[in-house]
Amino acid sequence: MAAATLSFGPEREAEPAKEARVVGSELVDTYTVYVIQVTDGNHQWTIKHRYSDFHDLHEKLVAERKIDKTLLPPKKIIGKNSRSLVEKREKDLEAYLQTLLTTFPDVAPRVLAHFLHFHLYEINGVTAALAEELFEKGEQLLGAGEVFAIRPLQLYAVTEQLQQGKPTCASGDAKTDLGHILDFTCRLKYLKVSGTDGPFGTSNIKEQLLPFDLSIFKSLHQVEISHCDAKHIRGLVTSKPTLATMSVRFSATSMKEVLVPEASEFDEWEPEGTALGGPVTAIIPTWQALTTLDLSHNSICEIDESVKLIPKIEYLDLSHNGVRVVDNLQHLYNLVHLDLSYNKLSSLEGVHTKLGNVKTLNLAGNFLESLSGLHKLYSLVNVDLRNNRIEQLDEVKSIGSLPCLERLTLLNNPLSIIPDYRTKVLSQFGERASEICLDDVATTEKELDTVEVLKAIQKAKDVKSKLSNTEKKVGEDFRLPAAPCIRPSGSPPAAPASASLPQPIHSNQGILGDE
Repeated sequence: MAAATLSFGPEREAEPAKEARVVGSELVDTYTVYVIQVTDGNHQWTIKHRYSDFHDLHEKLVAERKIDKTLLPPKKIIGKNSRSLVEKREKDLEAYLQTLLTTFPDVAPRVLAHFLHFHLYEINGVTAALAEELFEKGEQLLGAGEVFAIRPLQLYAVTEQLQQGKPTCASGDAKTDLGHILDFTCRLKYLKVSGTDGPFGTSNIKEQLLPFDLSIFKSLHQVEISHCDAKHIRGLVTSKPTLATMSVRFSATSMKEVLVPEASEFDEWEPEGTALGGPVTAIIPTWQALTTLDLSHNSICEIDESVKLIPKIEYLDLSHNGVRVVDNLQHLYNLVHLDLSYNKLSSLEGVHTKLGNVKTLNLAGNFLESLSGLHKLYSLVNVDLRNNRIEQLDEVKSIGSLPCLERLTLLNNPLSIIPDYRTKVLSQFGERASEICLDDVATTEKELDTVEVLKAIQKAKDVKSKLSNTEKKVGEDFRLPAAPCIRPSGSPPAAPASASLPQPIHSNQGILGDE
């Protein structure tokens, strides 16, 4: 059965009764273990107990809650593992557990709740266990300034508990009061929410589909979320004034799901402080403190306009997504570190108009054949281009004049297998070859000597090519038709050229002027 996906609405259905069924048994060494399936609404989980565990539970309930001593089937010493006895005991133990759940319909006694693993899977049990943990260790955790890790199921349970309108301490045990959770979350600065990729534990609960509200956290400086559906996360915007670092991985299909979750309520929106181009329904406040954003390992296909909401971002990680075009980043004037590795980029044309001040650029694992577009990123210090499709040395030449570049990685490109690859690449940087660290390996003196030789050879080729071009030009000039002769003043006009050759003069022909 699939895990429930509940809304955050105020109307809630009545809680269904919990059930516990003994669905089988297993022989382990010399004793039998009974397999119990617990059902709470749409959630189910499996636990295993031997008869002695039932016996211990029963004795504690008799002592603490005065239940009937005869409810539990008696012990058997002889034939305790026989098939007939085990089958009968399965039915008796199921009836025993169901009687207990009927006896305590609202809040199960602590010993019964732990026996049925309510502290791991059931809403009231999960919140009670979390409250008790924070009652004992909350101040210590806050004082140490450590990252507090919490599961989506725990946040879901707290969210549901707050909506139920019940007393914050239904069990009567002050340690399990919900107030301990709220006091802790109001002051917590560093939070980590990690779900599971599949069902959680022995249950059918898919944590990544559980909705939860983070508005109980008022002072967060850093949050890390993974394996949660970003569409089901609410309340993170409460931390906009304080949140400096955010990581959302394996959770989102678009940047808007993370940066503008409230925009889904409006037809149109604009970031706060921007010029409005027309009628809008809402003005969305920016993430005014956010300087580091990690959205790697998601299913994001475009860098959409929601990046306008993070104007102070300095480090942006969009690696391991499906981005095809570098776009909209011209709004991020403070961006200096950008990771676009392992996306679907095939062209960098015009990228210099989007990344004016970037110093570190990771483009590894894309489909790049040309580096055109990088030649005007004059602030670049470190660029990673490994695992692309760069073949031509001239592509490196296009970035050889970048004044600040210090580290270049070209491993696993077709270019990297040519003979003397390192020295040929380094020679593209001219006088700056000694300043370049290629493929995470510092340049050696021997390589620099070879680079000087290559530079001398290239210089000789350039001179030869220049001379050749000059000689070619002179030859072309020599073959040009002679300029027309200018006749001196007073000279008779030249006779027009005949279209045919002149005829020879014969001996008996008269001379011109004789008669």
